[in-house]
Amino acid sequence: MGMFGGKSKMVTAEEALPGRDATMRVPEAHLVLGAPIVPPFPDGHESIIVGMGCFWGAERKYWTAPGVYTTAVGYAGGFTPNPSYEEVCSGRTGHTEVVLAVFDPAVTSYEAMLKVFWENHDPTQGMRQGNDVGTQYRSAIYWQTDEQKVAAEASREMFQEVLHGAGLGEITTEIAAAGPFFYAEPYHQQYLAAHPNGYCGLGGTGLSCPIGVAKAE
Repeated sequence: MGMFGGKSKMVTAEEALPGRDATMRVPEAHLVLGAPIVPPFPDGHESIIVGMGCFWGAERKYWTAPGVYTTAVGYAGGFTPNPSYEEVCSGRTGHTEVVLAVFDPAVTSYEAMLKVFWENHDPTQGMRQGNDVGTQYRSAIYWQTDEQKVAAEASREMFQEVLHGAGLGEITTEIAAAGPFFYAEPYHQQYLAAHPNGYCGLGGTGLSCPIGVAKAE
């Protein structure tokens, strides 16, 4: 995933690649869950959009989580419309690799989805995740409602206390309003289901993130 040597400095809107109007065509059904990976999704379902480094391993963490209806990988947080993978890896789009996970709040919760996020990568590494270096590997949570914003920020505070207690550094996770989610190429979708021995650079801190406080806040 790091073969393109992405840059570690954020590009500006003026410097970003122009992109294109055409949207990415992706498979209709999730390779593992069998559900659609593009809207419309069932009424009452909610979604989370997060960046945890290489999206191959991150997506697998979410499709195996209880209550998740479907997942997809893509690009968010940048400027270039409908970017290609190579463009994102060039560092000239501003996007990070993200996972979209759609879940049933009658079975799970946004807080539980945040727990998956915090526990399965290292959110203190800035523009990298392990050996994968570049802006496209930065940690990010893109909230879609005010309630999600409050929950995301509260969870960051909770996990920061845990990290400090273990002698680890400051969280660098970007928490921002969600902009467009651009689907990644078909071969990236559920990549580790199609290639079980494929690369996965995902690695957490080994620390547990408490949940429930964000909802109480």
